[in-house]
Amino acid sequence: MTASTFHWSCKHTWRRSAKNTAWCLLGCAIGDFGTILFFQLTQIPFPVLGIMILAIINGLITSIILETIILMRQGFVFNNALKTASGMSLISMISMEVMMNLTDFVLTGGAILTWWVIPIMLIVGFLTPWPYNYWRLKKYGINCH
Repeated sequence: MTASTFHWSCKHTWRRSAKNTAWCLLGCAIGDFGTILFFQLTQIPFPVLGIMILAIINGLITSIILETIILMRQGFVFNNALKTASGMSLISMISMEVMMNLTDFVLTGGAILTWWVIPIMLIVGFLTPWPYNYWRLKKYGINCH
């Protein structure tokens, strides 16, 4: 697809990229929120920045695990599923994770899960990579699921 034929108006691609982004968000949120909740409940003294970095790393790991499982259920061999999951959406996952944690930091001071911040983090985490996922899917026909 050339630059002159690319467009942002394909409803099918927006729906497909939204589904891909939602799967990525689920995987990232499991590791991210799980890490923050662990430190919040255990009260282990650890710097907020350290908790947030661990949350990002764990979010990336759980997202890759979830995407690998999804791809294997679609018939991929483990090694190919893992390569695809870790390579295809890394930019999407990193941008999602950074923005979710930045949102948490701005609204709560960081590494604090409350009933009102979680939905905001999820919305920001979804909206941040969604246009990139659309572009990638539309331009290259590449998606993870």
